[in-house]
Amino acid sequence: MLANDRFANLSGIRLISAGEGKAVAELEIADQHLNGVNIIQGGAIFTLADFTFAAASNSRGRIAVATNATISFLKGISGGKLKAVASEIRAGKTIGNYVVEVFDEHENLVAHFTGTAFIKGTY
Repeated sequence: MLANDRFANLSGIRLISAGEGKAVAELEIADQHLNGVNIIQGGAIFTLADFTFAAASNSRGRIAVATNATISFLKGISGGKLKAVASEIRAGKTIGNYVVEVFDEHENLVAHFTGTAFIKGTY
């Protein structure tokens, strides 16, 4: 399912690991990711965090889709690599809660994302 995420692939996001309510993904910042003031566009950071959230929430063999997501942008950067780390806070029968932290290559926190997933069933 994740390999078929055409938008994440187009954005240059690479899944590093996923399993048991956790996931890690990376994005190498390219010129196409920069906004008009030459820092990474918030939408690029959100896409990375959202994809990592999807990987974590779908890691237990159940179909999960986002019902809510929020993000706080904490630091603007213009180059390098971003790493998103998703962790499951809680997953019940139909609702799961996740947090994703996005770091730059120096391990500085760039963004904090929280997401709620509706768990639809199994694949």
